[in-house]
Amino acid sequence: MFPLGDAQLGAFTFFASALPHDVCGSNGLPLTPNSIKILGRFQILKAVTHPRLCQYVDITRGKHERLVVVAEHYENSLKDLQKQGKPVSHVKVLQVAYEVLEGLEFMNRHRMVHRALAPHNVLMDCKGSIKLAKFGLYHMTGHGADVDFPIGYPSYLAPEVIAQGTFHPHDPSRNETPLPSGPKTDVWSLGILLFELCVGRRLLQTIDISERLKFILNLGCMDDIVTVLAEEHGCLEIIKELPENVVALLRKCLTFLPSKRPTPAELLRDSVFEGISSNYKPFQKPVSLFSSSLRCARLDLPEDIGELCQGEEEDYLAERCIDEVYYLWCLAGGDLEKELTNKEIIQSKPPVCTLPNLVLEDGECFGQGRDRSFLLDDTTVTLSLCQLKNRLKDVAGEAYYPLLEDEQSSLPQSNSSNELSAVATLPLIIRERDTEYQLHRIILFDRLLKAYPYKKNQVWKEARADIPPLLRGLAWAALLGVEGDIQAKYDAIDKDTPIPTDRQIEVDIPRCHQYDELLSSPQGHVKFRRVLKAWVVSHPDLVYWQGLDSLCAPFLYLNFNNEALAYACMSAFIPKYLYNFFLKDNSHVIQEYLTVFSQMIAFHDPQLSNHLNEIGFIPDLYAIPWFLTMFTHVFPLHKIFHLWDTLLLGNSSFPFCIGVAILQQLRDRLLANGFNECILLFSDLPEIDIERCVRESINLFCWTPKSATYRQHAQPPKSVGGDNNGFSKSSSYFSTDDQDLPKTDLSREPIKLSELKAELSPRISAEDLIDLCELTGPGHFKTPTKRIKSSKPKILAVDIRSSEDFHRGHISGSINIPYSTAFGPDGELVQCAANSTLQSFKGRVIVVISNAMKSGAAFAAHLVKVCYPKVCILDGGINKMKPTGLLTVPSPQI
Repeated sequence: MFPLGDAQLGAFTFFASALPHDVCGSNGLPLTPNSIKILGRFQILKAVTHPRLCQYVDITRGKHERLVVVAEHYENSLKDLQKQGKPVSHVKVLQVAYEVLEGLEFMNRHRMVHRALAPHNVLMDCKGSIKLAKFGLYHMTGHGADVDFPIGYPSYLAPEVIAQGTFHPHDPSRNETPLPSGPKTDVWSLGILLFELCVGRRLLQTIDISERLKFILNLGCMDDIVTVLAEEHGCLEIIKELPENVVALLRKCLTFLPSKRPTPAELLRDSVFEGISSNYKPFQKPVSLFSSSLRCARLDLPEDIGELCQGEEEDYLAERCIDEVYYLWCLAGGDLEKELTNKEIIQSKPPVCTLPNLVLEDGECFGQGRDRSFLLDDTTVTLSLCQLKNRLKDVAGEAYYPLLEDEQSSLPQSNSSNELSAVATLPLIIRERDTEYQLHRIILFDRLLKAYPYKKNQVWKEARADIPPLLRGLAWAALLGVEGDIQAKYDAIDKDTPIPTDRQIEVDIPRCHQYDELLSSPQGHVKFRRVLKAWVVSHPDLVYWQGLDSLCAPFLYLNFNNEALAYACMSAFIPKYLYNFFLKDNSHVIQEYLTVFSQMIAFHDPQLSNHLNEIGFIPDLYAIPWFLTMFTHVFPLHKIFHLWDTLLLGNSSFPFCIGVAILQQLRDRLLANGFNECILLFSDLPEIDIERCVRESINLFCWTPKSATYRQHAQPPKSVGGDNNGFSKSSSYFSTDDQDLPKTDLSREPIKLSELKAELSPRISAEDLIDLCELTGPGHFKTPTKRIKSSKPKILAVDIRSSEDFHRGHISGSINIPYSTAFGPDGELVQCAANSTLQSFKGRVIVVISNAMKSGAAFAAHLVKVCYPKVCILDGGINKMKPTGLLTVPSPQI
């Protein structure tokens, strides 16, 4: 989007047609409200950016099918030139014509027609350049089918439009529908506008509207429409004095037959503009973040360098994009309906005045007539930015240009920097509603993303604090490593040829997050279908499983106008977190995943694990939708956004921690209930505090050794190191999947699923044990992980071999508790010195070391049964450690 500059924010409102309440669609579902249809079509208008078009910013849906549209606005328009009551110079007329045609031609390339050209909708900025307003009204209303008022103004409508008459889309007596207007209808409207500018008066305004329409239709019998209009309004002499190219332009625009009338694109190339077209440069759309084109900033400097520093009065806010300004305006307390109510555009009425008509048996009707407030009032209300500017008055100019290389602080300095630092410690929901804080975060992320992928690491670093909602879509794409010409890749996928999956996709889409207005719109369904089908077609080795639509929903919502980016993000997300989940036979992948999750419950909360196992409430009964959809099936979108902001910073093991965190929020109810009550509890999941869930997930993640979540069906490693996973320096050891590292003799070995299910506690690799114990050995021995000795959680290695085997060689710092003597007949730990040490380490990571894995797993299971948390088993036992030379043999006592 373009910077705000000298533009203002304007809002106008209208009503969509109401639908009957007792009618359903062909699928048996209620009909989609027309306001939802309009809202869906509107979205593409935000992506149609051109210097000759007023930028659309937002649309909101209110009560009774009311819609409020926000767009770029200017106070001056062609109506002001008409008010002067004198002809406009032919140079100005040609300039207006050329600039209007530029806007119309750009619209036509996007398959749009204005249809509502009128003097008050042709705005002018401070330089006098043309800006077309309300150009999207015809498109968003489905060519006028979803509203009860006509699109356009009778004085400016083309004859072919008037000849169609009026249509009501919901009139059962009429089956025909109006033909959509083409680009040539706007050329006629432009001709009327230019004619009025040339003669200095309004046309057909003094004639009754029915006579006006008859007159326009009768123009088809005339050879020279321009001359007839001039004679009708007594301005023939003015027309005769116009230059030939201006008269020629008027005649080409006011050609009665559409077949002979030129299009905007043809007129732009016409010889009438030979003397003016050279003054305009072709519009070049800014290069998007993900494309094959080179991105570079314009570094043109003014002739007077002093112009760069205009003093303290410089309006830095005007340099920000218009959508950013509107977003901040809303945060600063902006209320669209309140603004329109203050200007009396929205008028509230007592309930008694809104009663419907009453019809008696004899047909006599009592009550009010049609409420004209439901017709179009195209008044645009300017939204005041005073409240926003007052809110940001203490923000220094330097905050708008943060230094990205400054490592001392990620927050720009300002007069209120102390307040800003205080806000950064507040809950996320408060930070997202703080105007000044969001300004700083938006500016910082905007600059970092423009430098992507060069600044990818800093994007990761800043995302650990939070991600501004306005830039969440692009930030997620950066965190997922999306690069390259994504649009070309997406366009190359066949999304039209029917495939067997089409039927299932059609069934799933109307049930996926349909509480959201955007995703429930027909446009949302179309985009859903295209993105899902693109993924299925481009992954022939995988299949469509129910739940894929839920995975797609967050990406589509955030990138509604960029299907290619939604598809690219989804394609990067699934291999990272759901590798091979969508195989035709995914049972082995799912079962391994659920088994590891069960071990994670036992690792972090043995009491809860024991209870759930006793009542037979296994993860298979509730957790499959969690992980198959990465929680999008169980949480609404606004919670998913906060959850995934953190999920994308973690690796493929982080979802286990989210699952455990959810269970811990329900812990008391689960422990107090049996199997049937737990089933009912999860059939209608209670409210989950998502911020607490995220916070606890990070804590669980940092306490989980990386190899404890090893899965042989996880995504193979792509590279050594360089992974940006993790949440803090203190947790850097625990922030990488075991499969992200190169395999060595000390790595975890894959085992059969049956063996994995038989073990209650997770295994960890010898690499993990060496690093956790901070063991050092011969110079030739090196571990592939980067060790940070500070802030590591303490661990205890428990060697359960016999005393003789222990003294032949053991890990330094480990304690010996022979398995045969550890537990009494009731399963409790026998009191001894070693067991006291074990008791003192309760709550820390305990690694069980044995000769045989079965005995190690049994010992660990006993510890879990007596509620010891963070218990794990050394994979491969003591034999894995013997080749390292790290075993210690105690000196003989003298």
